[in-house]
Amino acid sequence: MVTTVNMHEAKSSLSALVKRALDGEEITIARAGEPLVDLVPHRARRVDFGLARGAFACDPEVFDGADEEIADMFYGPA
Repeated sequence: MVTTVNMHEAKSSLSALVKRALDGEEITIARAGEPLVDLVPHRARRVDFGLARGAFACDPEVFDGADEEIADMFYGPA
């Protein structure tokens, strides 16, 4: 079942609507009766690697900076 609420009601009761969405209820926010957005729980994103999709996990922090040794191989010592 989808619950539709207008924009004003959504602004006044956002916390309660978020709780309901987290509990599995489908919430649609509308303006002048026209549906605008669906309120859904956040899902974390994963990095998938082409043909190896699902074969292993990757820590996104690995891509935060270049490894000094590898940078030396490509660009020479600093």
